[in-house]
Amino acid sequence: MTAPIVTRFAPSPTGFLHIGGARTALFNWLYAHKHGGRMLLRIEDTDRERSTDAAITAILDGLKWLELDWDGEVIYQFSRAARHREVAESLLAAGKAYHCYATPEELTAMREKARAEGRTRLYDGLWRDRDPSEAPAGMKPTIRLRAPQTGETVIEDQVQGRVVWQNENLDDLVLLRGDGTPTYMLAVVVDDHDMAITHIIRGDDHLINAARQKQIYDALGWGIPSMSHIPLIHGPDGSKLSKRHGALGVDAYRAMGYLPAALRNYLVRLGWSHGDQEIFSTEEMIAAFDLSGIGRSAARFDFPKLENLNGHYIRHTDDQSLVRMFEGVLPYVPNSAGLSAKLNDQTRAQLLQAMPSLKERAKTLIELIDSAYYIFADRPLEIDTKAAAILTPENRLLIGRLRVALWEVKDWSAEATETAMRAFADQNGLKFGAVAQPLRAALTGRTTSPGIFDVLAVLGREESLARLDDQGPD
Repeated sequence: MTAPIVTRFAPSPTGFLHIGGARTALFNWLYAHKHGGRMLLRIEDTDRERSTDAAITAILDGLKWLELDWDGEVIYQFSRAARHREVAESLLAAGKAYHCYATPEELTAMREKARAEGRTRLYDGLWRDRDPSEAPAGMKPTIRLRAPQTGETVIEDQVQGRVVWQNENLDDLVLLRGDGTPTYMLAVVVDDHDMAITHIIRGDDHLINAARQKQIYDALGWGIPSMSHIPLIHGPDGSKLSKRHGALGVDAYRAMGYLPAALRNYLVRLGWSHGDQEIFSTEEMIAAFDLSGIGRSAARFDFPKLENLNGHYIRHTDDQSLVRMFEGVLPYVPNSAGLSAKLNDQTRAQLLQAMPSLKERAKTLIELIDSAYYIFADRPLEIDTKAAAILTPENRLLIGRLRVALWEVKDWSAEATETAMRAFADQNGLKFGAVAQPLRAALTGRTTSPGIFDVLAVLGREESLARLDDQGPD
């Protein structure tokens, strides 16, 4: 009987959950769900100086917003330091590790000499076979792995293929620092083993770590999990992803108005493919995902593609859900407190009524909020520059006459107001655009909006006529 699949997402809490980390979490989540397994969450907080509670909160919130749930309790690496020390001491006792008393000055000299000679092995083995009795008095030693100095270390990677390192180029790793704290390399191996991780799926910036960790596994006599190292995400021009390209935290994408389902769909296609299919439901993603579909070249981030995909998801999300998302994103949008204060039973009902026309144009929830502003606008409206140019004295006279025609409409609806306005245009020999644009400017304060008859229907008879009064002839 094969062991159940267990993956893990193991971020360092030194900053937000960035977009590359979110994709790594998604790939681990999909692989576990595909195989009926579990995805565990481990916070690798061994770097005490840089790890913060705020970063941990941002990571957990980001995963929850993306709807990537994990199994069991969150595991904090630092809390397992005693276990890590125990393993380091066991390697020492077995002769597979040794005490190193090299001073900081000696280590610096070694590194500089190695680099000057073009060698990647930076530690020269000074204390590998030296008698500890020669150690300086009062010096607290590190514990180093007695790594093999000949032969090869090989990883059979599910994405990168067979990867080989010459052992003569790899250092005797520090496992335990002089102050007794474990290093990242040791902690990762021990935690993955103790958590029964079967598959490690992570960015290929960790590929060199795989060689070092494999040597620790071998020294301990433990089987190594399946490894998959995913190429990193690059900018549209092929350069390293920067903030201008999209190297932002998941919280920033939330604040920009992206839907979690759309971002998941976009991320799954960054470096993984399934034929020509671009749009996946969550169920389709789980069913289709496999490691063989991950390419070896870096994926390129494309904001316009993400926006178009997000627009698709907005158009295909039910109106009630969009109203909830509209309200949910407001706390993350700057200067939205006034809008939040205006959300009440009436404006929510108007927003729901307006949503079919609002969502047809919007590519993000921010665009949706911007298009819905007319519902929440205070009278008298703030008129923008383009709308002000339309509201000439002649057009203000026209608005006064339009108000009279609309006042006659008693059974108020988009259809009824359209009939009245088209009849008005015909009777006065006007093109419909000559009527619609001044009407839009007077009702919304802008020259662009959802369909003008939808605007009239959502605002209702009383508010529509009052706004026309405000912009009519003096």
